[in-house]
This record gives sequence, structure tokens and C-alpha cells, in this order.
Amino acid sequence: MPRLAGHRAGVEALRKTVRAAPGLGISFLTVYAFSSENWSRPKSEVSDLMGLLKLFIRRDLAELHQSGVRVRIIGDRTGLQSDIRTLLEEAETLTARNEALTLIIAFNYGGRDEIVRTARKLASAVARGELDSEAITAESFAGALDTEGIPDPELVIRTSGELRLSNFLLWQAAYSELVFLPCYWPDFSREHLADALRDFAGRERRFGGLGAQDVAVTAKG
Repeated sequence: MPRLAGHRAGVEALRKTVRAAPGLGISFLTVYAFSSENWSRPKSEVSDLMGLLKLFIRRDLAELHQSGVRVRIIGDRTGLQSDIRTLLEEAETLTARNEALTLIIAFNYGGRDEIVRTARKLASAVARGELDSEAITAESFAGALDTEGIPDPELVIRTSGELRLSNFLLWQAAYSELVFLPCYWPDFSREHLADALRDFAGRERRFGGLGAQDVAVTAKG
């Protein structure tokens, strides 16, 4: 089948995942829609992806809004076509007060690019005398990222059997739990999401500290 068929099925997988998320206790859901490196793909495929993005927003925005979904866009909007930028802004503005689920769409996004853009932003503020370089901390840096006001992801799910992050939320995922699934994204279902959450629920998150077992062993000593 043509690649466009896979992308269309991927949009349907996104719809199913967004509908399932609130019922599974998910408050923030981030999807990697289009990376800053995807522009290197064939022009016809890029054009098809842009068309699918426009169709998704135009067709699904009303349902998202009615379902209480807040839409946030992360990524570099510089140089985007005006019609796409307008659609993205419209989606954010319309749903800004919704609280059932925050859907973060990473569009023209790359983790390294985000970090570089943030560093430039802070460097410019220092050069203008608006910020003391000594005041730059991990917390203040995080507050200047595209994901300002959004909690770091607790779980990152990677489909297709690939064992890498592919430049996705590199700063934010520092202590995220990672689940790698063999299924491809167009086949991703509510059951896959629920299985990943069950895997996550059985893990112990230490954030660099001691776990419960480590503390118990230390106490015995």
C-alpha cells in the first residue's frame, strides 16, 4: 500500500488514543506528529502529511473541544505556511480553557532544536540585560522550553520496535519510563496503551535516589 495509507491509518490511531486517554487516567498526552527532520522526506509525502494535519484539525477540532480536550502545539513555527500556522493557533485558542485532557502535538519539532532555540532565547535575554546568566538553572531553562507549564512525561511509548527516542522530548524525558512496542503506530490501539500503562505501573521510579529495596538494605546495615 502507498505510504499515505499508513499515515491515514496513523491519524485514526491518534483519534482512538485521544478518546481512550481520559478513561485510562491520562491527563497529558503528547504525540509526535511531524519532526523537524521530516522535511527531508519526498515532497509528495510531506505535502500529504500537511494535508492530513489540516484535515485532522478541521474535522476533529469541534469534537476535541466538545470533549474538553485542550490542544497545545510544540515545535518551531518559524517559516511554517500561514494557513497551517493559523490552524494551529485556532486550535490552541478555541480549546485553551478545556481541562479533560491536554493533547500536545509536536509539529515541526525536534528535541535538539528545542534546546538550541531555548538557549538562544535565554542568551538574547542575557545580552539585553534582562537576565543574569547566574540565574539560569535547570528549572528556569525548563520553563523556557516549548513545554512550559506542561509536566515532564512519566511514560514514553515508542512503537515500531525501534529502540530509540528519535529526538523526542530529550530534555523532558530525562527520567521518563520507556516502553518499546513491536506494533507500528497505525496499528496502535487502546489495548496497546493499557498494556503499556500496566507495565509502567509495575516499575519503581527513583529519580536518581534510592528505591524502597535499597533503603531497606541500607537500614539493615
